[in-house]
Amino acid sequence: MNLKTLPKIELHCHLDGSLRPETIIDIANKECIDIPSTDVNYIQKEITAPLECRSLDEYLKAFAIPNLVMQSKESLRRITFELFEDAAKENVKYMEVRFAPLLHTIKGLTVEEIIQSVIDGITDAEEKYDIKGNVILSCMRTMSADKAFEVVEKGKTFLGKGVVAVDLCASEEEGFCKKFVEPIKLAKQYGYRVTIHAGETGIGKNVLDAVQLLDAERIGHGVFIKDCDEAYKIVKERNVTLEMCPTSNVQTKAVNSFSEHPIYNFHKDEVKITLNTDNRTVSNTNMTNEIHIIADTFHIDFEDYKQIYYNSVEASFADSNTKEKLKKYI
Repeated sequence: MNLKTLPKIELHCHLDGSLRPETIIDIANKECIDIPSTDVNYIQKEITAPLECRSLDEYLKAFAIPNLVMQSKESLRRITFELFEDAAKENVKYMEVRFAPLLHTIKGLTVEEIIQSVIDGITDAEEKYDIKGNVILSCMRTMSADKAFEVVEKGKTFLGKGVVAVDLCASEEEGFCKKFVEPIKLAKQYGYRVTIHAGETGIGKNVLDAVQLLDAERIGHGVFIKDCDEAYKIVKERNVTLEMCPTSNVQTKAVNSFSEHPIYNFHKDEVKITLNTDNRTVSNTNMTNEIHIIADTFHIDFEDYKQIYYNSVEASFADSNTKEKLKKYI
């Protein structure tokens, strides 16, 4: 397989984990933002998590600097465009980008302005490259349910105009789903699709909760259904799709090595899996690299990849016309 030229789809990519280090320095200079250094190598090191991270929480520390320069409409639009530009150059045909709007209000932007800026960045990229995109609004599990309500309410204006879904992310504690039942229920009523980060840090039952309590259609990561029979069974029975991110999972110690990753076992057992970067900069990866890892580790062939690609098309929150177009690429 020529991995570079393969058409690709990415459903799990965080905006604030995918900045170019040069852009961070440039925005900091233009907007007079204090960052630790203007040396590109230093910034690159600070915003890239090591492969031998000790935990998810350590991994998340790499997001501190990027967030500093994501506080203006111009910077959000530029960063989004550049992410889609980088993706298009490795033949990604469709991408859903997620971010937490409430992290970008520090300098007074409204949630609506933040969301519109990201949509504008996607539109800029769509006009220049053969790529399509949509937005997933993330609610932070470390915040209150009221904050999730706020995101759901203020984001609903953009449904059908670039926003397609809602997500819960950040540090994972056991039983977190119960706290967010009502805001996610409201989101579904408004027409949001639902994907939930769960089962990333050793708590397979969180995946069961995400499906049963929050009616999640997709699960971000879901690695630990391997240790929870009930979660595994419901994911398989309901055709819930897993958004898997191999490099990130090794970094956060969801697995100790690529060879221990359950992705191929899931695939062979007809659990719906997709392949994603999670964070292009923080994980120092791209889609080509993720495919390369899986191809080398598990010796997948073109038919395996084609199935993963079709899983991604079907599980995407794109409209039916976009899905039909995506199927024709492969």
